[in-house]
Amino acid sequence: MRTNLTKMATSYINMMKIILLLCSVFCFQYSFAQKKSAKETILKFAKYKDEKKKLDSLINFKYPSFYVNNQRAQFKFDQMILKHSLKTNDLFMQGYFNSEIGVYYRFLGNSALSLSYHQKAINIAEKNGNLTLLAFVKIGMGNVYKDRENWNEALKLYSSALTYAKKSNNKQFSRWCYMNIGVVYLNLNKLDSSLICLQNAYELDKYSKNDVYINLMIGSVHTKLGNLKLGNTYCGMALDKEKANAKEKQNQHQLILAYIAMAENFAALNQTDSCLVYSKKAIQEIGNKAFFYLSIKPAKMIATIYEKSNCDSTLKYAKIFQAANDSMFSKKANDQVQSISNEYDLRQKELVAEEKKEANNQKQNIQFALIALGIIVFVTLYLLLSRSFITSTQLIEFFGVMALLIVFEFLNLILHPLLEDITNHTPVIMLLALVCIAALLIPLHHKLEKWATNKLIKKNKEIRLANAKKTINTLEEELEENGSQGKKE
Repeated sequence: MRTNLTKMATSYINMMKIILLLCSVFCFQYSFAQKKSAKETILKFAKYKDEKKKLDSLINFKYPSFYVNNQRAQFKFDQMILKHSLKTNDLFMQGYFNSEIGVYYRFLGNSALSLSYHQKAINIAEKNGNLTLLAFVKIGMGNVYKDRENWNEALKLYSSALTYAKKSNNKQFSRWCYMNIGVVYLNLNKLDSSLICLQNAYELDKYSKNDVYINLMIGSVHTKLGNLKLGNTYCGMALDKEKANAKEKQNQHQLILAYIAMAENFAALNQTDSCLVYSKKAIQEIGNKAFFYLSIKPAKMIATIYEKSNCDSTLKYAKIFQAANDSMFSKKANDQVQSISNEYDLRQKELVAEEKKEANNQKQNIQFALIALGIIVFVTLYLLLSRSFITSTQLIEFFGVMALLIVFEFLNLILHPLLEDITNHTPVIMLLALVCIAALLIPLHHKLEKWATNKLIKKNKEIRLANAKKTINTLEEELEENGSQGKKE
């Protein structure tokens, strides 16, 4: 008996060793595959020297199949790329992937940690100076405030992001901004403004992945306005699109938002059965994984519907609502978010002050350049037009070169902010623009210098001729005086 037990124990231990070994091999392979995939992605992004192309590539990047809807795996992947960007001092990639990690913590419902990463991303993007990247990271931060229903802060960030998106002519980010601003206005009951923004978002790209959500929000606006039939039509369009998307791999977060929006629309229309269907779909899709904070609205709607009829279900969904609400809006979380918000506001005030100071300095520099140019032009004209003394051509050439340099610096001071906006802070294009300006100025300078030199030579000849005539006249007078004196003697 003991022998059998010993054999069984030995077999069990051996089996556990095999399982552990297989698990270790699997984990090693998974980790190796993850690192390999991250390395390939880094090399892919590193080849783009143009930041616009790099950002387009990042936005359109599709995670490998085992990363899809696996937030934890995506987080590890993003961390590896962020670590590499820190080593290479790639500010652009640092800004982007700090924002992506912020999105990960947002999906976990950890607003404070999410905002801290988004704050890092914004600071890096401001240092980098890329307007499109600034739009992207501000949208990410605005989304956190939107989740927390802090509509005013969300609106500030989305509006700022929209300004940067328009300046960089990025339609995709402009669409995201209009969509989110429309949602904010909807919740602030500014329905006309909401409808305008959502329509703008829809018109920018009618076939985007966000059109389901946009249609649902437009339907919500019309429902609130009392246009029930029109609201139903937009919700129906969104539902048809959602069914078509269901056959494909899609964004889980976007799908949950669509379910919640559908449930809210049906709740507004007092269609409780349909509201329950979509609320439960949202809860089922969320489960116990990421996006748990999104359970707040659907759980509350279900609990409210069941309140008078089904005590067990009411209790079940009330617990889900309470757990999700506590994870998002606990006192600790609120205090942390407030602290980060205050820090962000202080930073923005500092940036505004710095911008004002820079603008004043630029204004002063332009004035100094104009004064210096005015002095050189005055001295040059005086030397050219003066009839009293002979001037060296080398002096005119010196003043000509000085005037050329000052004019170039003056144009650079005026055009530099405009060039930064047009070229999206791309150094190579800015350099080419300045070279083109110099190429126009140099021939003009040569013509002016030639004219000034000829004018100076002509003036010097006239002065010399006048001096010679004066000398001759003086000598003649002296000879006449000497001749008359000789006759007298």
